[in-house]
Amino acid sequence: MTNQTQPFGDVTAMMNQFKMPGIDMAAIVETQRKDIESLMAANAATFESMQALGRKQTEIMNEAMQAMQDSAKSLAGGGMADVGKQGEVVRKGFEKTLANMKELADIARHAQSDAMTRITQRAAHQMKDMKALVKP
Repeated sequence: MTNQTQPFGDVTAMMNQFKMPGIDMAAIVETQRKDIESLMAANAATFESMQALGRKQTEIMNEAMQAMQDSAKSLAGGGMADVGKQGEVVRKGFEKTLANMKELADIARHAQSDAMTRITQRAAHQMKDMKALVKP
């Protein structure tokens, strides 16, 4: 049985049974553990960002539905008879749509950037760890 902090149990003890000269099995296992932790952190950050994206999309949909209801009420009350008012409503709706699209793109870009930063940092650490393992 494994737990969250040690998902692979005591792999180090098992690997020490297969000792090979010049190879530090504990260091190799530690490097792999760090890799997995890094991927888990990147996945968690991506998941959180995707949740934020979903919340924003829901907010946008609610705002759009409310605007449609308001426009329908205005039309029913004769408030949108003026072509200029109709054009203004369309212009504002278009501007709001562009702003929302930009915000959604920014959220997605931030999620991707954050995940790539975490993975890149781990790759750099892994190279450093591997160089240390190769030293005689």
